[in-house]
Amino acid sequence: MFSYKDREILALVISYLPGAPLIDYSHIDRNYETARKAYTPEIPDAFNFAFDVVDVRARQADKDALIWVDAASGNTPRVTYSELAVRSAKIAKALMQLGMRRGDAACVVIGRQPAWHQVLLGCMKAGVISMPGTNLLTAKDIAYRINQAGAKAVLVSPEHCQKIDQIISECPTLKHLIVVDDNPTDQWLSLDALCNEQTGDLNATDVAPFASNDTMLIYFTSGTTAMPKMVPRDFGYALAHAATGLFWMDLHESDIHWTLTDTGWAKAAWGMLFPQMLLGVTTVLYDAPGMDVKAHLELIKSLGVTTFCAPPTVYRLFAQEDLSKYDLSSLRRCLGAGEPLNPEVIRYWEQHTGTTIADGYGQTETINIVGNFPDVETRFGSMGKPVPGFDVDVIDDDGKVLADDEVGHIAVRTDGQWPAGLFHGYLKDNDLITDSFKNGWYYTGDTASRDKDGYLWFVGRSDDLISSAGYRISPFEVESALLEHKQVAESAVIGVPDETRGQLVKAFIVLSADATPSDDLSEEIQTFCKELTAPYKYPRIIEFVDSLPKTISGKIRRVELRDGA
Repeated sequence: MFSYKDREILALVISYLPGAPLIDYSHIDRNYETARKAYTPEIPDAFNFAFDVVDVRARQADKDALIWVDAASGNTPRVTYSELAVRSAKIAKALMQLGMRRGDAACVVIGRQPAWHQVLLGCMKAGVISMPGTNLLTAKDIAYRINQAGAKAVLVSPEHCQKIDQIISECPTLKHLIVVDDNPTDQWLSLDALCNEQTGDLNATDVAPFASNDTMLIYFTSGTTAMPKMVPRDFGYALAHAATGLFWMDLHESDIHWTLTDTGWAKAAWGMLFPQMLLGVTTVLYDAPGMDVKAHLELIKSLGVTTFCAPPTVYRLFAQEDLSKYDLSSLRRCLGAGEPLNPEVIRYWEQHTGTTIADGYGQTETINIVGNFPDVETRFGSMGKPVPGFDVDVIDDDGKVLADDEVGHIAVRTDGQWPAGLFHGYLKDNDLITDSFKNGWYYTGDTASRDKDGYLWFVGRSDDLISSAGYRISPFEVESALLEHKQVAESAVIGVPDETRGQLVKAFIVLSADATPSDDLSEEIQTFCKELTAPYKYPRIIEFVDSLPKTISGKIRRVELRDGA
């Protein structure tokens, strides 16, 4: 009789024999307490996600990998795993024909369309390191990324060509300009034309083996306090995302999954690529500008979406609708990440869908490492508990685990076996590596407390904490309280110097469209906040603003607010 651990290792070993079946996760016990004790993923020495997952799925049980909702045309074409396998092989051969070699970098800026998957998978097969970027990148942003990584190629949607044309003279390593279109101009190559020139297949046996620790892609952090950092992710990272899909997302092969995210962020790897394809899920891509709330809610029904992940801001928009007008009965699992959700939003969503929004936490540098799980009580406002395979705790500056309810660093234990899916350090920044890895832990840069039952409660970025009259105050918590007020659309909280208290809590508030700034409204909001959270946390200073400074990923740049305060 095989043990839990033996069965898992056997499945992994078998999966890498030539012509052998894909990794089978059906034997994994998803019970949280069992998995916490027994789930220890093994990353094989050799692995390439595109060859060993997508191609194998295409050969064995071809099914729909993607449902692309093209809002411009109104069409919803479906893309199978075999179509992804064939197209990615052509892209890989085209890149190699252009002279791209293993370890060369390519900047990829493509929206929510199948070409994004095809290009990333093609880069994997060629050994080209893709650098996904958001559609919101400016020409300056793109130049920074190209030069930091020494990228030799760009593969972009047509709307980004002009940006590249503006900065190409500033990017000496850039050699190949490829547009996802069949009507290129000037010095641009058409991806369609390049693929049409390719004949024959490209199999794993046609290229040298890939090591699981070979760099697969590079993400750039969003830069809330400094310039974006380069986060390398290897092929083993892709396989480690099985934990994201098995436990927090609770994905099954019959699911139709939809994550709302830009393709430039690591969240896209979480919600549109690795966990979904590892577990054979069909993924929705909704390609449309802006946020059409009604269209999103109607698509859940028409596409039969079963698992759904969205940022809290989207759920808040949904909660402003009369959800009784929509059929959301197909949903069985709903997820959120980024910040705590208002309890009334969670309750309203649960009332109309029968699902409780499960918060989860992770970073560009990790996979999902904390979450709320199907068989564990969900506590509103909590990040949840550590994901199986990770020892996550709250520690002090010296690496000592803190007592319950004390605020400290969120950290991942690294002494002993390195956790699968945790990065090993930033590129070109040794100081950050030293700051992040010490005392046998990876310091995430975020802070939290842990309650007596092991639930983690997010407090904020380490450098955002406010110290006022001996109290440590989380901007995140105050902002969440402020958002409960019906006339507050957005809020950002910082600490400002004060001779008596050390710091005062100051809130920058963007009001809803029907509200007008006034001293009376300021007092009303302060009173509201006092009643909703501990009185010492309320903002003693309120400044009404038209907008908040944000990174291109939408994160508030509190550092900019502090500098201007």
